[in-house]
Amino acid sequence: MKFVKADWDAEMHGFDLDPSVYLAELQKMRDELPAEAWAFASDAEHYSMRSSRCVKDLELAAISVPTDKRGVLTIEFSANQWKHDSGLVIRYSGVSHFSIDCDQSIDWMQADTVLLDEILPRQDGCLHEIALTDASITVHCRDLEALWGDAGRAGRAGRAVRRSSGGHPVSGGPSGSGGGVCRRGVLCWGHDR
Repeated sequence: MKFVKADWDAEMHGFDLDPSVYLAELQKMRDELPAEAWAFASDAEHYSMRSSRCVKDLELAAISVPTDKRGVLTIEFSANQWKHDSGLVIRYSGVSHFSIDCDQSIDWMQADTVLLDEILPRQDGCLHEIALTDASITVHCRDLEALWGDAGRAGRAGRAVRRSSGGHPVSGGPSGSGGGVCRRGVLCWGHDR
């Protein structure tokens, strides 16, 4: 990520997380970010670590890849039982790139959880990068919609990413779409890898 810090600290035996530089820059991006992306990124609780609406500690639950170019990419996160009242569903419209980079270096965690995320403006939309404990997700899209609760489960379209026995995603977008593993440990789908 460009501004948000989410790095492993070997001395601390944990992750060093700091969104402060991003939050200082975010106000400058207001006119450049799509409306829904701005609403999600600028929500007062988004980076408030003790809030039940903070993305930190959400667990990656499912990814639904659209089967055509008009479809919506959907990523679902389950609530952390000690922190969140509900899960989060993010729907991406106008997706031009989607990738998951899996490190597979942390074998003591059952699920990948969100460390932090960052939404930046880009031509014709935004870039959303989500740092997970053992992977990262990158989406280039026209806009995104973030829904807390179970509201996003109805009408889910597309194909869910399968998981290996280790819990990591192993398949990409529709056949012929450029999906699949495109380089070591990275799952890509879209036009502008």
